[in-house]
Amino acid sequence: MKHARIRYQGTMHAVTVEAGNAVRLADGRLLGERQVEWLPPASGSMFALGLNYADHAAELAFKAPTEPLAFIKSRGAYTGHNQVTWCPDNVAYMHYECELVAVIGRTARNVGRDDALAYLAGYTVCNDYAIRDYLENYYRPNLRVKNRDATTPVGPWIITPDEVPDPSRLTLRTWIDGELKQEGTTADMIFDIPFLVEYFSSFMTLQPGDMIATGTPEGLADVVPGNEVVVEVEGVGRLANRIVSEAEFFANRARP
Repeated sequence: MKHARIRYQGTMHAVTVEAGNAVRLADGRLLGERQVEWLPPASGSMFALGLNYADHAAELAFKAPTEPLAFIKSRGAYTGHNQVTWCPDNVAYMHYECELVAVIGRTARNVGRDDALAYLAGYTVCNDYAIRDYLENYYRPNLRVKNRDATTPVGPWIITPDEVPDPSRLTLRTWIDGELKQEGTTADMIFDIPFLVEYFSSFMTLQPGDMIATGTPEGLADVVPGNEVVVEVEGVGRLANRIVSEAEFFANRARP
């Protein structure tokens, strides 16, 4: 089953998603994908992984880490499916990152890997855009790279674990303006989801709605204002957004 959060006629709704990405409101009305505003399906803390695919680490001329390289995203960084994000002025390198995201469903503390998947509400997709002009070192991620307002599309929904029997065997793909640019598989992750739940919960308490973004495979390319970027995780979801300039984004945000 797919669960989403949308805004319709100024009101937020928790909905289920049906065939053709139509959503069912609590009163039974069925709305099309383009009739609603898609919101991030979870809003807890996001624990994001860097260099969690060996091929991606090699692509960037870094050694694969021996312990998870993690950083935290603020809630203001999230945006939803079919929404816009923005490219800062005067930057040369803004890259997409297609990622499988595990969503925590119940309080998790000192969870063993054998029990880890039982603590998930399900899975979603994110595009973890990186402004690489400001990346000093992958082992010391800079906040300006990963935490700008509305630069992490998440969604469109959370799909329940029973719909994804093996999260370690999923294909990830990214398209820019309809052209396939990235393709990889979660089988190449260095640290899998059970390990990551065990790892994070060993020193902190994970709360319902928290997310673990598991990294991206090789195959990065620059994006610019005007591009439509679509990221897809097989069996989980397909997440689209359009990139606009910094000036356009904040001018639109300032409008009542």
